[in-house]
Amino acid sequence: MQSSPLDPAPADANEHWLAAQPAQILRDRLVLVSMVIWVLVIVATPIALWTMGQPGLLAALQAGVLTQVVTVLLVLVRAGLARQALLVATAVPLLGWLVEFVGQASGIPFGSYRYTPLLQPQLAGVPVLIPLAWLMMMPPAWAVALVIVGAQPGWRARVLRAAVAALAFTAWDLFLDPQMVAWNVWVWAAPGAYFGIPLVNFAGWLLVAFCVSLLLAPDWLPLPPLLLIYAITCALQTIGQLLFWQLAGPGVAGLLGMGGMLAWAYARRGALRVTKAEAN
Repeated sequence: MQSSPLDPAPADANEHWLAAQPAQILRDRLVLVSMVIWVLVIVATPIALWTMGQPGLLAALQAGVLTQVVTVLLVLVRAGLARQALLVATAVPLLGWLVEFVGQASGIPFGSYRYTPLLQPQLAGVPVLIPLAWLMMMPPAWAVALVIVGAQPGWRARVLRAAVAALAFTAWDLFLDPQMVAWNVWVWAAPGAYFGIPLVNFAGWLLVAFCVSLLLAPDWLPLPPLLLIYAITCALQTIGQLLFWQLAGPGVAGLLGMGGMLAWAYARRGALRVTKAEAN
C-alpha cells in the first residue's frame, strides 16, 4: 500500500515531489500542458460568448469541463494511481448521472428542477456534461479533505474526510448553481433563498458528495496538484462572476466558501512532508 503524503515525517526528512510546492510539481510537462490548456479554455469563455454568442458559450463550457476532467485524471495517473483513476472515472459519472436522473424526476435530494434542452447531448434528460463535472471536482475536494482531516486509518477518519470533502465540493456549487441558472442550463420550479437557488439543493449536494466520497475517495492522493486545481477553479470562478457574468453575490459567496476551505487546508500544510523512502 502506498503511504500517504500526510504521514508525519522526521525532522530531517526530505520533501517528496507530491508534497512540494505546485511550481515544482508542474515540472511534469504533461500535467503542465494539460493544466495550461484547461485554464486557457476557461479564460477564453467570455471571448467565445462575445464572438459567437450562445453556441460559443456552450462550446467553451463543454471544453472547459472536458479539459479539467483530463487534467484531474492525468494527475492521478502520473502519480501512479491508474487503477484508482479508472475506478473514479467510471463510478463518479455513473453515480452522478443516476443522482441527477432521480433528482430531476422526483425532486429528491436537490429539490424540484429540470434541465433545459440547451446543453446537449443528454441521456434520459440529463446532460452528459453534468456527471463529468462531478468527476472534475470530486478528486480536488478529496485532496482538500485529506489535508484538513489527515490520512489516519479507520472508519471514523474516513467519515470525517467524506464530510469535509462534501463541504469542499458543495462550496463550489455556491458559484455553479446561480451561473447555470443564469445561463438557462437548468430551471428551478420555485426560486429559493440563495440568489434564486433553494437551500435544499445544497443539503442534497452535501448528502450526495458525502456518500460518493465515503465510497470512492482513495486513502492517498497527489495533494498539491489537486489543491492547485481547486484553487484555480476558485480564482477563475470568482473573476468570471465578478467581472463577466454580473453575478457579484454568488461570486463573493463562492469565494468565501471555496476560499475558506483552502484557508483551512493551508493551515494544515505542515502535514504534507514525507520522506522519499516512505513515498517510494
